Amino acid sequence: MLALRRDPGVSAVAAAPGNPGMAPHAEIRAVDPCSAEAVVALARDLEADLVVIGPEVPLVLGIADAVRAAGIACFGPSAAAARIEGSKAFAKDVMSAAGVLTAHSEVVDHPGELDAALDRFGPTWVVKDDGLAAGKGVVVTSDRLAARDHGAELLEQGHPVLLESFLDGPEVSLFCLVDGETVVPLLPAQDHKRVGNGDTGPNTGGMGAYTPLPWLPAERVTEIVDDVVKPVAAEMVRRGVPFSGLLYAGLAIGQAGPAVVEFNCRFGDPETQAVLALLDSPLGALLYATATGALAQSEAPRWIDGSAVTVVLAAENYPGRPRTGDVITGTDASEPNTEVLHAGTSQRDDGALLSAGGRVLNVVATGADLTEARERAYHRITGIKLPGSHYRTDIALAAVEDRISLPTRV
Repeated sequence: MLALRRDPGVSAVAAAPGNPGMAPHAEIRAVDPCSAEAVVALARDLEADLVVIGPEVPLVLGIADAVRAAGIACFGPSAAAARIEGSKAFAKDVMSAAGVLTAHSEVVDHPGELDAALDRFGPTWVVKDDGLAAGKGVVVTSDRLAARDHGAELLEQGHPVLLESFLDGPEVSLFCLVDGETVVPLLPAQDHKRVGNGDTGPNTGGMGAYTPLPWLPAERVTEIVDDVVKPVAAEMVRRGVPFSGLLYAGLAIGQAGPAVVEFNCRFGDPETQAVLALLDSPLGALLYATATGALAQSEAPRWIDGSAVTVVLAAENYPGRPRTGDVITGTDASEPNTEVLHAGTSQRDDGALLSAGGRVLNVVATGADLTEARERAYHRITGIKLPGSHYRTDIALAAVEDRISLPTRV
C-alpha cells in the first residue's frame, strides 16, 4: 500500500476489505475479495485503471479472470496459472516438464497408502497440504510419528498429502514480475518460517525477513532467474496458461544449485515489506506494465542503497489458534526509517486498535546496512504492546554475524 502511494503516477488507492492501518493511505471498502461480482462492481464504481489482487485465494478462484473480462487491467494471474500455488502437484508437473530442480515428491490421497509412502522418505520428512495452507500446512521433522500424524490429519480433513525429500542449503525468496516469458526479478530476500528463534518450532506464514542478502552474489540471482523462473514461465506459455503477475520462488541453494521449495502466485509477507521498502521505482507503473503486456519495454527496477528488515508481531498461541480481541498500543509513535504495517487488526467503535489474527503487525525498518536496519526494527517493536504477543529476536542475525554460506557447486 505505502509503495503504491509513493508512486507519483498513482492518484488514489482503494483497499478491499482493508484494515485500520490502511485507512490513512487508502479508501477502505468492505468488499469480499473472493466475490468476482463485488470486485468488478467496485472497480467500475471507482473507475479504476488497475486492480491488484493480493491474496492467493481470490487468484485461485479466478477473480483476475473476471476483472480482465470486464475490460479492466488486472495485476494477478488467471485461475489456470494460479494453480502454480494452488496445487503443489501441478507445480511439480510444471517443474518436471521445464527441467527445474526440486525435491522428489509423491502425492498420497488415501490413508491406507500413507505408511508405505513415508517409508520411501526420511530421515527428515517434509509433509505438506497439497492445496493452499497459508504457509502453515507444512511439517518438516525427523520424527516419523509426527510426520505420520500430520499426514493423517490432512487426509482426515479430505486434503491430499504431498511428501517431499528434504532440501538442504540456505533458503532464498525471489519475487519476479512475469509477463508471459518476460521475467524481471526484484531483490532477493530471506524469510524466517519457524515460529521460534534459531528456526525452532512449527512453520508459520513467516516471522520476519530481510533484504538484500550479503551472502548471495548477483550472479546466483541471475542463475535462479535463468535456471528456474524463466523455464517455468516458458512452460506455462507452452501449456496455454501464460503467467501474468508476481511469481514467487522459494528456493534452497544446495550443491546442485537452486532447487524450488515452493512457488507462490502473488506478493507474500513478510518478504514483500522488506523488498518494497527499498524500491526506488514507481511500483504502480511496474504493476500496470505487467498487467498490460508491456513489461519488456519497462525500465528495470531501481533500488535504494542499504538494507531492510521486517519483524512480525504475532498474537498469543500463533501459529495455533491465536488469541484475538486484545487492545494494541504504541503503533502511532513516529521513528525515522521505520513503518508499522497492519495485518491482523481491527478497530473498535471507540477507536481502539484490536488484534484480529495470528500475525498482527509487521515492523519494517531500513538502514545503511543490516545491523542498522535490525536495530531500528527491534527498537520500534519494543514500544508496541499487545498482551501475550511474541516475535523472533533473531531476524537477519545469522547474516549479520556472517554465519550463512553457500555450498560448493558439484
